[in-house]
Amino acid sequence: MLALAGLLGLGGTVAVQAADTPAATFTVRQLTPETALRAVQAALTHCRGLGYQVSAVVVDRAGLPQALLRDRLAGAHTPDVATRKAWTAVSVKMSSAGFAAETQAGKPMSGLRGDPRFMAAGGGLPIEAGGSLLGAIGVSGAPGGDADEACAAKGLQAIADDIEF
Repeated sequence: MLALAGLLGLGGTVAVQAADTPAATFTVRQLTPETALRAVQAALTHCRGLGYQVSAVVVDRAGLPQALLRDRLAGAHTPDVATRKAWTAVSVKMSSAGFAAETQAGKPMSGLRGDPRFMAAGGGLPIEAGGSLLGAIGVSGAPGGDADEACAAKGLQAIADDIEF
């Protein structure tokens, strides 16, 4: 204690944080816009190769869009639906198809379906790397949620090597 008093007497400052006190800040990893764009380009390209006109979006961990592309003939509803699928995946940290299964009537999470931001349909996948949730990708416009999800998975594959840490 005398050493501490001596430091303070000399004009020094000492920061003391109790062992059980949490840190005041934390670090968050986020995709760059360029990485998000590569993911949506890959998803859109894969769907286009199968003859599907879609919209693809990557949202950050807060659910805000980072990159969004709508193919030339994709329906007007597809940007919003793709964003809601991605928002769902990042919000509940599971695929939007998994969310659809877990929110069926009688399931513990069924009440979440009442929130209009959620989309209980396949096509949204969380983006995770190194134990961190980075965001999510969503696709809409292919014939069915399974096809949307396959395109979203191609988007994730396109950036997998870049985000593993």
